[in-house]
Parts: sequence; C-alpha cells; structure tokens
Amino acid sequence: MHRHFNGLKTTLLFGGIWVLLLGVGALVAGGRFIWIFALIGLGTTFYGYWNSDKLAIRAMQAYPVSEAQAPAMYRIVRELSTAAGKPMPALYISPTQAPNAFATGRNPSHAAVCCTEGILQLLDERELRGVLGHELMHVYNRDILTSSVAAALAGIITSAAQMMMFFGMFGGGDDEDRPNPIVMLAMAFLAPIAATVIQLAISRTREYDADEDGSKLTGDPLALASALQKLEDGVARAPLAPEPKVVNASHMMIANPFRAQDVSRAFSTHPPTQERIKRLQGMAYGQIQK
Repeated sequence: MHRHFNGLKTTLLFGGIWVLLLGVGALVAGGRFIWIFALIGLGTTFYGYWNSDKLAIRAMQAYPVSEAQAPAMYRIVRELSTAAGKPMPALYISPTQAPNAFATGRNPSHAAVCCTEGILQLLDERELRGVLGHELMHVYNRDILTSSVAAALAGIITSAAQMMMFFGMFGGGDDEDRPNPIVMLAMAFLAPIAATVIQLAISRTREYDADEDGSKLTGDPLALASALQKLEDGVARAPLAPEPKVVNASHMMIANPFRAQDVSRAFSTHPPTQERIKRLQGMAYGQIQK
C-alpha cells in the first residue's frame, strides 16, 4: 500500500477536472454541444495513448540501441523487468547532454525506456538502476493512460472555454436562456488555467508513486534519492530549451528538464526534488514522512 495515498489523490483530482468540465459544458449553449468536445477528447486520448512511445521518442530525437551499445542499461532493465514479471521494453538513447530519462508506451508489451547521453555520463550504475526502476513503474502503473486522459480532459475544457468566450462576447440565443456574459467570460479565462493546474497535479502524484514503487522494485530508495539530487544539479547546468514538442513530453521525464525560472511550482510537472528525496529517505530508514 502506498503510504501517501497518491492513488486517492489522483482520483480526487480527476473528480475535480470532471466537475470543471461539466460546469463549463453547462454554460456552453446550455450544454447542448458538450458531447462534441467529449468525442474530440476521446479521439485525442486514444491517439496520444496509442502513439505515446513514438511521440515522446521523436520529441527527444532518440535512437534505438543494442545490448552491445548500452550493456549496463540493458542489464539493469532486463533484471528489473524480470523481477517484476514483465516483458523487456525497447531501449533508446537521446543525443543530448541534458541529464534525464523517461519511459513511455501504452502497456508493458509496447513500452520504451529512454536515457539521455547526459544521464548515462552523470550517474553511477547504482543510481542509474534507481532511475530505471522508477521509469519502469510508470509503465507498469499505466501512468501513460492516466496522463493521456488528463491531458485530453484539459484540452476539452480549453476548447469549450474558447466557445464560451465566443458566446459571451457575441451572444446567441434568448436572453433568458443565455447565462450572464460576465460569468461566461470569467469562466472562459479561468477554466483552462484550473484544468492545467489539475492536470499537472495529477502528473506530480504519479511521480511520487513511481518513486515509491520503483524503489521497492530495486530495493534501494537511497540510490534514487542520490540520482535525483544529481539530476537537479545537472539540469541546472544543462537544461533543455522549452520547445513545444519537448514541453509536451516533459511530464514523462524523471526530472523537470527546464530551468527553475522557466516554470512556476504550480505549473510544474514534477514535485519538488527535495520533497521526493525526503520521502525516499523515509522509506530507507523506515520513517513515514508527513
């Protein structure tokens, strides 16, 4: 059982984003068109989920590697996937000095694990094992599906809000049927922001679970704690540029790949590194961190 109730937090956050969606839908033309956004969201979710491995790999310009090219990476992933009773994922390396790693794919049978050249140079084998355990658990916990659904719902809310702005500015329908235009405009501005914040909060809770489950898989939470500290320092020295395709894939990475000043805490896809380290140390020493 997870000690920090991250699964419950994820469920509550999803509830919040659905309430927001229904609220926006009720204001857009009396809710008559919300099913259109629902269908678009389902299509977007399915496409992103089914092709998540290709999209993320392409964003990082990663290339597949053989066991001869990356023997340590292969050995670690094979040992961990065997211990978990799961298939061996495809392995990739991204040609960037920014230290990071991610796993993607719609299920354990169609998964890919990618390390950057920077992280392979930065971490020792024990720390790399901790990172790869974390990444494998994202696949085993079906976090790609979770993030795809959250992103799709946020996208529906944003699209509905844009339509709401149109109705608020240009009217439509009888005055008795049409909601207060000031309320509609306020919701049109605030709803996408709220949806994005909730979406990112879901991503942060999944990171905590992957930390905990990955450390149980490796049996070495302090290795991941050490790796996270090195990654934070390494990203500060060699951050990725916040290009749109990289931003879209950043929630999959083990560490926030951008400079701290490029993203606020509320809009971060990752929990604070020091909080993650504190929790991992609590696991190692048998303490429950509040």
